[in-house]
Amino acid sequence: MTGRIILLGATGYTGDLVLAALLRRGVKPTIAGRNAAAVTALAERSGGLDHVIVDATEPAGLQEHLRRGDVLITTVGPFERFGYPVAQAAADAGAHYIDSTGEVGFVRTLRDRHHERARDTGAVMLPAFGYDYVPGVLAGTLAALEAGDAARALRIGYFAGGPLWRGISGGTRATMRDGLTLPSPRWYRNRLVEERTASRVHGFTVGDRRKSASLVSGTEVLFLPEAFPGLEEVTVYNGWFPALSRPLSLLSGLANTAVRLPAGRRLIDFLSRPLLLGPSGGPDAAMRARIPSHVVAVASSGVPGSRPLAEIHLQGSNPYGLTGELIAWAAHHITTHSDLTPGVVGPTEAFGLETLRRACTEIGLTVV
Repeated sequence: MTGRIILLGATGYTGDLVLAALLRRGVKPTIAGRNAAAVTALAERSGGLDHVIVDATEPAGLQEHLRRGDVLITTVGPFERFGYPVAQAAADAGAHYIDSTGEVGFVRTLRDRHHERARDTGAVMLPAFGYDYVPGVLAGTLAALEAGDAARALRIGYFAGGPLWRGISGGTRATMRDGLTLPSPRWYRNRLVEERTASRVHGFTVGDRRKSASLVSGTEVLFLPEAFPGLEEVTVYNGWFPALSRPLSLLSGLANTAVRLPAGRRLIDFLSRPLLLGPSGGPDAAMRARIPSHVVAVASSGVPGSRPLAEIHLQGSNPYGLTGELIAWAAHHITTHSDLTPGVVGPTEAFGLETLRRACTEIGLTVV
């Protein structure tokens, strides 16, 4: 091993899933957090794990526990609020870094701030290494390769089945609500542009049905154009609730108008209140088992009305479970392999396509 694995946020919902996945692999991480009682109790319940008490907002305190070659995992969000000091501590220490963010703006800033430093120190920094957005990057890569040089556009859609509304966490519902007034980056005409979230609705074939999905952000728009310079357009969509795609587009339009008005925020909170209804925390194992994930990537020439050049479908387990397994695999792989690409990089760039594909197959994310 080149270093320890340190898990920050282990007492939270996503952190607990990552911890369980690490333990199943026989890996005993050092767990970290600011609540001494909760961290100590979790360490004891998990077989006497090493643990440290740190505050995610204080990079100096965290850096005291990091060494070059360690792997720091963080699941402490929202990352725009709490993520920057943690990433800074890893970069300063020359430690590898993995997070569970779905916030593309945060990923863009990490690349600007830490990419060159990470390359110099040999550190691999993997933001958004979970259901957000490894499946889309993998599916998009496979579709672009199959389509070949004629590919100019990629459309990627995220879907899930089962009783989804009862199977999403309170944090996800809050992110969905807050995202209504945040722009979504899109790769268009060879540059990044920002568009209103849910302003576009696109249909994908999932199984034997046509399902609608609305525009969202995704790190696919950052990493795939670098891997495939011929791509002029990369767009990411979410179809968790296909029937709500067009109503969400309307709600997004109203929210972005209202936010500019006096008392607009209160109006938005009222209109979007249904998005927050549901149980707190996240789905338990029984509920997660009932909600599989499905990701589609369609490559085309970009000409309106043209037939797809390639279409890749990935099917896997529950989105939250996938995140835990993906992060655990990545952390373990980093500590046991040296043939990695350093820097703030995407999944295929870090590990190589075949290694990533084999790992995804191992955890149940497969091409169908």
